[in-house]
Amino acid sequence: MHVFNRTSLQAAAALASISLLAGCSLFAGDEAEAESKIVVGTTSSPTTLDPAAAWDSSWELYRNVFQTLLSFPTGSTTPQPDAADCKFTDGASRVFQCDLHDGLQFSSGAKVDAEAVKHSIERIRTINAEGGPNGLLGALDKIETSGDKTVIFRLKESDATFPFVLATPAMSIVEPASYPADKLREDGKLVGSGPYTLGKYTEGAEAELLKNPTYKGFADRKNTAVTIRYFGDSEAMVTALKNKEIDATYRGLTAEEVVDLSEKKPENEGLQIVESTGATIHYLVFNPDDPQAGKPAVRRAVAQVIDRGALVAKAYQGTAEPLYSMVPKGIAGHTTKFFDHYGDPDVAKAKSILRKAGIDKPVKLTIGYTTDRYGSSTAAEFAEIKRQLDASGLFEVTLVGKPWKDFQTAYQKGDYPVFGRGWFPDFPDPDNFIAPFVGKNNVHAAPYEQPEITDQLLPESRRKSDRAAVTDQFERAQQILVEDVRLLPLWQGKLYVAASEEIGGGERALDPQTVMQLWELHRKTSW
Repeated sequence: MHVFNRTSLQAAAALASISLLAGCSLFAGDEAEAESKIVVGTTSSPTTLDPAAAWDSSWELYRNVFQTLLSFPTGSTTPQPDAADCKFTDGASRVFQCDLHDGLQFSSGAKVDAEAVKHSIERIRTINAEGGPNGLLGALDKIETSGDKTVIFRLKESDATFPFVLATPAMSIVEPASYPADKLREDGKLVGSGPYTLGKYTEGAEAELLKNPTYKGFADRKNTAVTIRYFGDSEAMVTALKNKEIDATYRGLTAEEVVDLSEKKPENEGLQIVESTGATIHYLVFNPDDPQAGKPAVRRAVAQVIDRGALVAKAYQGTAEPLYSMVPKGIAGHTTKFFDHYGDPDVAKAKSILRKAGIDKPVKLTIGYTTDRYGSSTAAEFAEIKRQLDASGLFEVTLVGKPWKDFQTAYQKGDYPVFGRGWFPDFPDPDNFIAPFVGKNNVHAAPYEQPEITDQLLPESRRKSDRAAVTDQFERAQQILVEDVRLLPLWQGKLYVAASEEIGGGERALDPQTVMQLWELHRKTSW
């Protein structure tokens, strides 16, 4: 799976307002129409307008212009009906049937039918775009249709997480006449059946979303149109917010900017910060083939030394929170097993762990990290990790920071004994925080063969369509991760919407995938 290629979701979509016309020579109806328009600012523009090619922050746009069979309305953590009602029709979670709702149509006027759904998902597999979402469909065997409204997905093996996959924007339903079965659409346009249509699009600059008059779905649109402005950096975006050129920013904010915007001072008058729990996690990966990091005692000693509280305080100024599990808070199956096992940071205990393994000299470790993917606070984060480990007297750390492309090449070649990674989930299920990290071909290119997890716990959990009933399997999986310490969770991100006080809905605008649902945004006051 290449979920880690979701390009800089930490710099993903923002919210904002339009600049209202001066002069105000508007009739009352026109005035109300203008008031219901919103402008959205973001530091991350789509990499492509074709869903078959994107496994990245392009999902922000897709969620608002396309429909999927299932979705995550605000407040839900399990997939709910969007374009269809769906269910497993067998007891083994291998046959999944979706029945489309009546009257669905694309913005072109064409019907949304079973063949369109089949076409949309099969072209993902046929095209198999580099960095695209085909990796999400590993469990899919074949797709069948029955009449105009019924789609049947037959899976190769039991996989109760398949509905979550169908709820991702990657599985957006596209019009067959506009999207070739064997190649990407590249004309800069799109046809969907979602809450909005794309009126105008200038790559890297602006997208104009208009209320789709033929939309039939769950989204309760609280505005009539949204203009998305794409900024080159967060500083420019914050300046635009303070100058009232936009109404809000989302996720591109640095820790320093969040703190600054939270302070009561004249330039922040009329602004608000809305905080919510995010599902983004950051963690360390240990290379099992390295002479030092390959030793369990070394990994356990690192785990015993790291002070997560100090880390998030110094590097993120409280805009993140300590994480003691690979499954974050807010996701079913979350635990605090790393804290339960190691307790508070303790250098003496770490020294004892090393001595029992016959290690009585400082361990030299090189830690790699990317300089341009997870935000400007990353360098400070790893400087603090180095400071803590060096200060223990048990380690001598060398940091190597590289741009994402070079960093990715290096860790895939096994160049780093230890390296830092971030994870942006595809869907809010504990499976997506365990399965991608284990097995021979995991996302870290560092084989982690753990048969109890891959051959027993994950298959058991995937047979259960009731995802609330898989807690035991994932608690055991997390206990194994604690014992192996091949991965060391560090922190979990918080999400912030900085907005004009006139804008409401910021607290409801994020779905469990932390994808922006622009229809929730509205003005709380009018002229």
